[in-house]
Amino acid sequence: MDVKGKVEGELNKMDSEKKEDILKNFTSFKDYLSDKVNKGEKLGLSEEQLTKATEYVAGYLAKHEEPKNREQYVLQELWKVGDKEEQKALSSLLLKLVKAE
Repeated sequence: MDVKGKVEGELNKMDSEKKEDILKNFTSFKDYLSDKVNKGEKLGLSEEQLTKATEYVAGYLAKHEEPKNREQYVLQELWKVGDKEEQKALSSLLLKLVKAE
């Protein structure tokens, strides 16, 4: 299974209560993403694969979830107005943000 399939599978099987806990504030979202990035690195995923996975998560959230806070709202709005390259850049920056913590 490819990275996209794994990400989609993980997001689809997550119950709404768990999603709510993750998305309730930006810190919990970053913590969740950071944990997944760490697991991906331990599995040997490349930076490009991690960026792709972050891109899929961001795209999923932009399409399927209402922002729960100002930070998520800004990210969603940036995602919507960006083209594919800009979305990839935003995903890369989000990845750097969670890796820096």
